[in-house]
Amino acid sequence: MLADCKGKPTVLHLIDTTGPGGAETIFVQLADKMREQGWNSLVVIRGEGWVHDQLLKRGLTPVILEAKGSFNISFLWALIKLVRQHKVALIHSHLLGSNVYAALVGLLTFCPVVATYHGMVDISPNERFKTIKHWAMRWGIKRYVSVSKSLAASIFEKGLLNPNKTSVIYNGIDTSLYGKSNSQVIRQQLGLGDEAVLVGSLGNIRPAKAYDVLVEAVPQVLAENPNVHFIIAGDPKKSLMAALTQRINELGVEGSVHFIGFQHDCAAMLAQMDVFLLSSSSEGFSISTIEAMATGLPVVATKCGGPEEIITHGENGWLVEKNNAKAIAEGLVTVLNDSELQQRLAKNAKLRAGAVFSSDVMMNEYNKVYQSVARYT
Repeated sequence: MLADCKGKPTVLHLIDTTGPGGAETIFVQLADKMREQGWNSLVVIRGEGWVHDQLLKRGLTPVILEAKGSFNISFLWALIKLVRQHKVALIHSHLLGSNVYAALVGLLTFCPVVATYHGMVDISPNERFKTIKHWAMRWGIKRYVSVSKSLAASIFEKGLLNPNKTSVIYNGIDTSLYGKSNSQVIRQQLGLGDEAVLVGSLGNIRPAKAYDVLVEAVPQVLAENPNVHFIIAGDPKKSLMAALTQRINELGVEGSVHFIGFQHDCAAMLAQMDVFLLSSSSEGFSISTIEAMATGLPVVATKCGGPEEIITHGENGWLVEKNNAKAIAEGLVTVLNDSELQQRLAKNAKLRAGAVFSSDVMMNEYNKVYQSVARYT
């Protein structure tokens, strides 16, 4: 709950989901690291799970409040009581549901709200009661944060948020945790020899990750280099996995595509890869891409939103068309067949990750936003 730091303003951190995922990772980082910027953290989550466990590891005991249904008046009232009880200086919310609740609490308590939008799903033009929800967000949120310029532009085009109240803050990571290693754990677990070339992908098995397109690209890559193995790490969704497995078998590439499940240590997984591939059809940003860059991997990524702001094509990564298996395969083959290109991309990627996408840079930017809107008692 509230850290014992008298005299420091309190931020109530709020998120819809229990993780794991990109937005959840940033949520945990902010609740933890903003304490070093002079803020107390009061964290509210919907239940136990990955986020809960990560918070406890960082010495934060969250308040757990269930919020079942499309609108839960008890949850709203509990948030209002917390804001008043702890004299909260500002609320920082993430994802659509929490942004709506935070906006309503802000309107009813006059507590300023900072809301971070991680993707178009956070705007959700097809959402039930969207008119009421967007009205609440428009008037109850003091400052919007978009994780990329492309996402902000998409939001503005739909006329859903106020550009004058929006900041773009890129997601950041602790770059010191990432780097190449000599570990052979994944190779040993999969029974792969030293000749195997590991192309890693990191992200939960969801439609937006477009792993179906990745699978279609595999035969063309293997025709050029039969030693390539695709290592895909992420929390699986059964219905999607069934379809992917069927297609992999139909293509006869089951020995070259390996789903290894959710990885608690993404840095350790990436450290064992030779190349990183992002096959997504849509990304508000892409934390896995900057993690791969910080590791010092050559990155091949689709032009799906966030990556175009992260990567300069041919300089610190290789960009290809989204939803295009042929383009993905050709991009991968280009990078895999050119060791000099790999080295240049990897070196420049690591430098850019450290300079632009570190957690320190992110925390400093959020600290400026917090200071600009917080109420002090």
